[in-house]
Amino acid sequence: MNSTVAQRFFQPLLLLLAQATDKQLASYLQYLKTENRFLRSRLPKRITVTPAERTRLLKVGKPLGRAIKDLITIVSPRTFSRWVSQEKKDPGKPAPAAGKGGRPRKPDEVRALILKLASEGAGSGASRIHGILTNLGVRISDATVRRILQENGIDPGPKRADSTWKEFLKRPRDTLWACDFFTKNVVTKGGIVTFYVLFFIHISSRRVHVAAMTPAPNGEWMAQQARNLSMYFAEQGEFKPTHIVRDRDTKFTEQFCSILENDGIEFKPIPPRSPNLNPFAERWIQSVKRECLDHFIVFGESHLQYLIDSYLDWYHRFRPHQGLNNLRIGIVKPPDPVESLGPEDVVCHERLGGLLKHYERKAA
Repeated sequence: MNSTVAQRFFQPLLLLLAQATDKQLASYLQYLKTENRFLRSRLPKRITVTPAERTRLLKVGKPLGRAIKDLITIVSPRTFSRWVSQEKKDPGKPAPAAGKGGRPRKPDEVRALILKLASEGAGSGASRIHGILTNLGVRISDATVRRILQENGIDPGPKRADSTWKEFLKRPRDTLWACDFFTKNVVTKGGIVTFYVLFFIHISSRRVHVAAMTPAPNGEWMAQQARNLSMYFAEQGEFKPTHIVRDRDTKFTEQFCSILENDGIEFKPIPPRSPNLNPFAERWIQSVKRECLDHFIVFGESHLQYLIDSYLDWYHRFRPHQGLNNLRIGIVKPPDPVESLGPEDVVCHERLGGLLKHYERKAA
């Protein structure tokens, strides 16, 4: 596909997507502004915000730039500008303490580092930030990270429910794998095509193997993947699967299963409509989509492969995992603790345009 044809095809598509999104956002905004005026008419003329609420407003308002003047109603645009100026003069200033007594507060530089990680989108909430700090050698509890975020008006993120089917999942842990498909729409020369991605996850280590992807996962393709997987699993040594959890998707054909069962692998199909019984695979799908794929319009299979490969490298080498005590894959224990660690002591590495980040101590 030469550049002229690509330009003629993709530019109108992107323009169409952008226009549709703008129209929808404009409609949403108009409705919310109208509703907000009705609600404000029933409130006192002056509304006092707490420090945490002010921090939250600054977080969501600063990226809007000058457009904030046409949107803000809870305070005047001039007041909002003064808040921004004050924050620039004293960035990362912690919220006032609730009272005396109790445990001593964490050093201001640690608090500032937590706020820096949160503002840069380093994780989805307090637990992810706690994992990053653990791998940096900072000794701090998840509850303390959560409290610091809440004090500064930052949502610490939702909690995940415990997975079910625990008794079976705990027994053959080192040789237990799970598998599933996820889909991604891809822009091709022939239009938008849905690709199916087949992956396997090792429950104990959280390592993921993406087997292959295709827009047509028919029986012949699945049989070939089974033969490829037979060779891959043979190289896993003591972690070679004895059991694989899967759903009852018809793409897992009898031929596919029989090829791997001949290698001594037993499939454990979950009951229909029970995704919570395959929690590790379902959780990884959520991670790869939310942390990577949902942020891109994918152009072609090679682009999708590049995004998945980049995410897998970051996932295996740098991402903290709550199921592994917030350590990275392959790390047995966290680094030696440090007395103090501030923003100036940490360097951030980015990939995929800054979407994926990992943090390391600066070299001495």
